Amino acid sequence: MSNNREIIIFDTTLRDGEQSPGASMNLTEKLEVAQALAALGVDVMEAGFPIASPGDFEAVREISANVRGITVCGLARCNQADIDRAWEALKQAPRSRIHVFLATSAIHREFKLKMSQEEIIDRAVQGVQRAVGFCDDVEFSPEDAARTEHDFLCQVVEAAIEAGATTINIPDTVGYAVPAQLGDTIAMLRNRVPNIDKAVLSIHCHNDLGLAVSNSLAAVTNGAGQIECTINGIGERAGNCSLEEVVMAIRTRSDYYQAKTAINTERLVPTSRLVSSITGIPVQRNKAIVGRNAFAHEAGIHQDGMLKERTTYEIMRPEDVGFAKTDLVLGKHSGRAALADRAKALGFHLTGEQLLSVFDEFKKLADKKKEIYDGDIAALIQQEITDIEQEAWQLDSYEVKANSGSGPSVRLRLRHQGNEVIGESSEGDGPIDAAFWAAEQATGVKLVCKDFQVRSATIGRDAQGEATLEVEHRGKTYRGRGVSTDTVEATIQAILNAVNRILLATATTTQSPQTS
Repeated sequence: MSNNREIIIFDTTLRDGEQSPGASMNLTEKLEVAQALAALGVDVMEAGFPIASPGDFEAVREISANVRGITVCGLARCNQADIDRAWEALKQAPRSRIHVFLATSAIHREFKLKMSQEEIIDRAVQGVQRAVGFCDDVEFSPEDAARTEHDFLCQVVEAAIEAGATTINIPDTVGYAVPAQLGDTIAMLRNRVPNIDKAVLSIHCHNDLGLAVSNSLAAVTNGAGQIECTINGIGERAGNCSLEEVVMAIRTRSDYYQAKTAINTERLVPTSRLVSSITGIPVQRNKAIVGRNAFAHEAGIHQDGMLKERTTYEIMRPEDVGFAKTDLVLGKHSGRAALADRAKALGFHLTGEQLLSVFDEFKKLADKKKEIYDGDIAALIQQEITDIEQEAWQLDSYEVKANSGSGPSVRLRLRHQGNEVIGESSEGDGPIDAAFWAAEQATGVKLVCKDFQVRSATIGRDAQGEATLEVEHRGKTYRGRGVSTDTVEATIQAILNAVNRILLATATTTQSPQTS
């Protein structure tokens, strides 16, 4: 291995990350995240699983047509229909990759696929060959590779490379591996597979034991040239390898890893916050690199050392990962240009139409608040980009009655399909409970609230309230989000946002095959 080699960063936030329960994104949101990933400098973006649903197909196709400067990848099982569908979605991308996968471990062969080793190899070869017929960049993953017998894993990898695979990804699908074991597996493949030099070795780790980043770095030290990861480490179950953590580990300890990445690290915090807002999955305060406490120092000894020499207690500069030194303030006299510049600095890519819409809301907010902070602007933009493309229900007005002598009640006036106004009143244990009952009665959509949170988007008594909730409908989880200086209004918006997602999903999606 050469010194200071460049590690390929393969981001799967839009595919594996979106498989987190309740974290599904609509088309507008996926395009926003895709633009942010391109600005971040990821090498490959796995945009989705095109055959999983019409929505997934459309998202991959739109990203392929509109996002530049990055390889766009689509996932496919090793069968003709999946691969053909993936190519149909990807073909407009200047640089495209088809990622085919097939399980190889004994437990998957016996219980899931009911196939022999010979059948697995034949199916893998056929899948890779069909993908190569469409594009030169083909990745093959032996699913659950970390639990696959080494002899058989070598056979499958060699056959896939012979068939034309240019990247071989080794997934720790269930997060079972430990660093030394996974590092040995990568070293074993480099030593035993005769044509391994014709492909890039990749690693894809899940975090079930909290070892995804450590396992990925162990793979790099043993010759892996690509890391598959997600923003904030989101993904199924305990998630995936965290992009920001593995990238900063390589950068900060380049003396040890003798490697680098092409990531623009100053975009890490803005991208983290964007993905957190869109998916509704908060970033813990003490999360490495992007958490609010990542560069906070409270202990007196630490503070004293920092004042004398920053490097006594900081191994990275906060500016290097995108933390702003100041939270700049805009006001009612600020113009569109200033708003557009701040939006760009916060990591957003607004169209002209989106900017006009956000600016209108910005002016309304400026009449309510003396000072508008970065968090307020981010909340307004996130509300704009998370609106459902086909909103069936919108809030027209609401009235709340509550006092200590009687039960609270809420009356809603909702617009249906932008025209018909429907009014509904309901009582509840509190205003929020009453709002849920009234929304259910008006829309006809039954909701089971699984999680509900209200937080301040910025500081001060006049800060905007951001309401996020998870609801269950017919066994599936959906997310809703609303923002307003009135927390009750924000909550009602979040409820309707979830209802609209349910209606849109019911109308456009099919049963989705998923993988890790």
